[in-house]
Amino acid sequence: MAALAGSVARRYARALFQIGVDSNIVEALGQELTDLAALFEQSTELRQTLLNPVFRPSEKRAILDKLLPRVTPSLTMQRFAALLLERGRIALLPALARAYREMSDAHAGRVRAVVISATPLGAGDLDRVRRSLERRTKKKVMLEAEVDPTLIGGLVARVGDLVLDGSVRTQLNTLREKLLN
Repeated sequence: MAALAGSVARRYARALFQIGVDSNIVEALGQELTDLAALFEQSTELRQTLLNPVFRPSEKRAILDKLLPRVTPSLTMQRFAALLLERGRIALLPALARAYREMSDAHAGRVRAVVISATPLGAGDLDRVRRSLERRTKKKVMLEAEVDPTLIGGLVARVGDLVLDGSVRTQLNTLREKLLN
């Protein structure tokens, strides 16, 4: 069932993305979609109201019509959100936003990466990691930093499906496996 929902979300995202490309507003639509999806995920009341069959479609639409101008200024996104609600697909907003972001990143020639370290990295270190990943992927890297003290030291970088693990924890585990075998 989740795979089907992901497939449906990608189809809707692809349609919205094409509108963004045709209108030259890919980034703006992406930001509005991200904001709307974040609001949907964070607001339990909104989510429960829009998904609850007890409320009539006209009541749900009225709530959405009051909310949308504050969150999504473009009429394109407002109409798109109304279409999702009308077709019973509003629950797909978070998956749709992720799929749209992936399409937008591919279109712009960029990739998102997460670098995990044992302690917070400075701006210079993050810049060196970003440049290194850009050389390896030959794309612009949008870097997000996380801290995981269990790494002991070193770094782990995730770029899509690629994982570059240079952590002390992994090196110690590898050494232990070699010694035990």
